[in-house]
Amino acid sequence: MSLPACGGGSGGRARMETDLGQGRPGVAATLRALNEALGRPAALWVKETGARNLRHRDFLAPRAALSAAFPGGQVPDDVVAGVTSLGGPGVLAVRGCQESPAGLAVQLRRPEAFRRLLASPPGPVPAAAAAAAPAAAGCVVLHCPALRGPGALRPRHLRPLLLADLLAQLLRAQGVGVRLVPALPEGSSREVVRQLRVDWPEGRGGSDLPGAVSALERALGRCPCAASCGRGPGGAIAEVRLKSFVQQQGLAGYDPNLDVLLVTEEKLRCLAELQEAVQECMATGQGSHCSIVHVVSCEEEFQQQQLDLLWRILDPGAHTAWQKHLVCGPVKVTNPSSPIEAAQYLQLRRRQMYEASVMKYGELAQDEAWTEVIDALTVAAIRFEMLSTAHRSQITLDLEDSSISTKGTKSGAFVMYNCARLATLFDTYQRAVEQGTYPPPPPASELNFSCLREEGEWLLLFNYLLPFPEVLQQAAQLSAPTQGIRITANTEIVCKFLIQLSMDFSSYYNRVHVLGEPFPHLFDQMFARLRLLGAVRDVFHSALATLHLPPLSQI
Repeated sequence: MSLPACGGGSGGRARMETDLGQGRPGVAATLRALNEALGRPAALWVKETGARNLRHRDFLAPRAALSAAFPGGQVPDDVVAGVTSLGGPGVLAVRGCQESPAGLAVQLRRPEAFRRLLASPPGPVPAAAAAAAPAAAGCVVLHCPALRGPGALRPRHLRPLLLADLLAQLLRAQGVGVRLVPALPEGSSREVVRQLRVDWPEGRGGSDLPGAVSALERALGRCPCAASCGRGPGGAIAEVRLKSFVQQQGLAGYDPNLDVLLVTEEKLRCLAELQEAVQECMATGQGSHCSIVHVVSCEEEFQQQQLDLLWRILDPGAHTAWQKHLVCGPVKVTNPSSPIEAAQYLQLRRRQMYEASVMKYGELAQDEAWTEVIDALTVAAIRFEMLSTAHRSQITLDLEDSSISTKGTKSGAFVMYNCARLATLFDTYQRAVEQGTYPPPPPASELNFSCLREEGEWLLLFNYLLPFPEVLQQAAQLSAPTQGIRITANTEIVCKFLIQLSMDFSSYYNRVHVLGEPFPHLFDQMFARLRLLGAVRDVFHSALATLHLPPLSQI
């Protein structure tokens, strides 16, 4: 299929030259500059995301907001001129600014935006976004009590485990030191965690742990709100009056039903392991303090609040006051013949993924080379089931065979499928270069980005490539209320971002022939598209890495 030639040629490239020393452009920096140009303290501008609105504008100051900020809603001409001449580090250049029924509309210099994002090496994160990053938090201990249970892991345990694993990856990417607690115990749970590609420590020093437990036991003996009970039920060595401590300290956010806790050596051991992790965190010198985040299921929240208070009582240091609880909503399983273990759930999803692959690809999917592909698709399916919903909300796992697919647009498998399509595209191009069908790509600085005129091309750059660093920063942020012990996270936006990217990429890829006929007048457009999709591929790989999912070269 022949594609129309791009106008401009080398002359077009000359007109496109721009200063690439302004740093990587970002959404936050551009929005801040737009708001400053209007000279009003309120944030008036919004970024457009929908394809229909992006045909006409990229940012909008809505009419209602303008009416509240300017007399009669009329923006002075000199203010509009200031918007048009925006510039600065991280700020996207404006092509035009005009009044519309919807408000004040801005369209960017799109070829220049393509060039700044695609023709230069990766630059630093825009300063405005970096200021909001959680790196200032220093170091964080992520505690997952689900791994302490004596029995086998169940699906409800996987949710906080996978959430903690993802949060650790996101925080580390922002320069935050992370320690994971507890160490994985021996047994079948360890194998399930490995199969899910969770990066969790399997052994922690422990030589000083008995001494730390003894120190906590001595502190317990000196505690005014504790009373010895000999060797009570379940090996209890003391009872502690939690409610009176909460009242004395004026602590907010704890369950009002907390009363007397029977303290066992196992509970003290849990606290000793947390203390050890805090000491390791502080020893790295990453920040002036260490935060502790208990990532728990709603079923475990009460017990973890008990341990939280016990630690505050026995170790009244600053770090115990920085404890927060990240609580996951319930995991409901439909159609279970009996309570299902995590290992059974994993095996079920793997069998379903294998059968769905055989149905789609036939005998090819039964080849041994597909074992790793099926394993990766299975982990992707489970991670997206568990992590694409806000952690506070309930999720429902449907165990029926019809619930799993290799191509459902909301699934992890769909994301992996589109990542593999990009790998196939670049493999095909490389083979064609080796065969002499296409020339090798020119340097990025020589590409003609005015060729990128398709609606889907701007959508990919403006909604995904441009905001991606800020998406990762937002996902790593932990929002705490002014009072209380609960915090919230936005980790679900990683899966949602990948799903939406996959849908928009798939729509574009199904509509556009990237590797056209080998005519020289079409090469400018082909090279610009390959550069764009190479950047899309990099975003796929980086986002999947936060989920410990390998990019696949075939599906």
